[in-house]
Amino acid sequence: MGIGEKFKNIVDKTVDKVDSGIDKICDDGKKKDEKELTVEERLELAKKPGKDAMIMHKYYGGKIETVPKACIRSFDDFSIWYSPGVAEPCKDIAKNPDMVYEHTWKWNTVAVVSDGTRVLGLGDIGPEAAMPVMEGKSMLFKYLGGVDCVPICLDTKDPDKIIETVRLLAPSFGGINLEDISNPKCFDILDELRADCKIPVWHDDQQGTATVEVAGAINAMKLVGKSFQDANVTIVGAGAASLAIARLLLATGFKPEHLCMCDSKGILNQSRDDLDAAHRLKKEIADKTNGAGKSGGLKEAMEGADLLIAASKPGPGTIPPEYIDKMADDPVVFATANPVPEIWPWEAKEHGCKVFATGRSDFPNQVNNSMGFPAIFRGVLDVRAKTITDEMCIAAATELARCAEEKGLTEEYIIPSMSEEEVFPREAAAVAMKAIEQGVARIKTSYKEEHDRAAEIIGRSRKLTKHMMDFGYIKRYVEPKA
Repeated sequence: MGIGEKFKNIVDKTVDKVDSGIDKICDDGKKKDEKELTVEERLELAKKPGKDAMIMHKYYGGKIETVPKACIRSFDDFSIWYSPGVAEPCKDIAKNPDMVYEHTWKWNTVAVVSDGTRVLGLGDIGPEAAMPVMEGKSMLFKYLGGVDCVPICLDTKDPDKIIETVRLLAPSFGGINLEDISNPKCFDILDELRADCKIPVWHDDQQGTATVEVAGAINAMKLVGKSFQDANVTIVGAGAASLAIARLLLATGFKPEHLCMCDSKGILNQSRDDLDAAHRLKKEIADKTNGAGKSGGLKEAMEGADLLIAASKPGPGTIPPEYIDKMADDPVVFATANPVPEIWPWEAKEHGCKVFATGRSDFPNQVNNSMGFPAIFRGVLDVRAKTITDEMCIAAATELARCAEEKGLTEEYIIPSMSEEEVFPREAAAVAMKAIEQGVARIKTSYKEEHDRAAEIIGRSRKLTKHMMDFGYIKRYVEPKA
């Protein structure tokens, strides 16, 4: 056995020990959570991630870095990786531009682009303040999907400048993830870039959010024994996420007459005279939904709803708990505003909510984009898809829902969690197969080949992180004693 194999065996054993330790911690944590907590204790727990973030972001000085992945056996290797040897792959790409996918990181690299105007419930906080979010997104891309990712925050709010900048950057990347760009300009930016770029461009606040919400909705309706197609759905908020959720729900089979959307001014209906050209997507929703002819505000919108999806103003208090009393029997509530949901889960449960979900990782049923974008881009990059269609998003949502159903649905488990590593290759393969079926993939492969490839790339990324932690290349953080 060589030194490399011995090292690998030592590392793998160490990782196994760490994994078992983590599992034990998780098991112990569940047992502790079984005791009833007071509201004050719950609120204090909900604040803890933010307090930890303030300490740990400074401790690490950022969450990502770049490291070589090619061998450096001696300084002579730089004549291969740089001058003069590098001229040969450059000339190869010049003759055949698609060879850039073979010679460079383009095949596996995405840019996360934001102008910082609509940052996860914080609003317009600017490009510098948006950087921690974009770094976190990049971290999730790598750990959950094995995708290399670069955060790019732009010092402009001008949609034309954003479009032009992304166009200019596109040759360096295999895909573009637009993030936290305000409504309504985000729609036009996405549409123009999807039409012009030769690589897939998507807006995670639209397509990513919608994908995961649909996956959760599929299983929540099964759990409460209601027809997916016939359920009455109320969507609170009419921003980028909400409009995309509505579009994808309808594409998945929900009936438009059973869907009602409510913005800050009230229910969207045909009598609204404030939906001008700047709100064309709201107007489209108003024209084809709300078959019951509801009018009024949030209270009226929620009456009789089987499923409430809120992607609006962070709470608590955005959704008064007593409004849930007027929903249908065994109501389902997705309160997904970040960093604080529109209503706390215990408040909703006290008023009869059967299934409750948030976008937070510290509550059950996290219907969060993290279960969508890493695997979707994994599949997209592996077949070099030219775009990401709604049908590809629905394929991802369906596979996510299926993974959870196979494991066994409960009121606190309607969608897989980030810890379920086996889900991501399945989702990636489902997306890749749909891309091939729709003729938007440059590479054809089988489901098994893509599943195994995705599993290998994702597994490498997770093991690499653990190895770096175990051997001190990532410093372990020890929480200070109170």
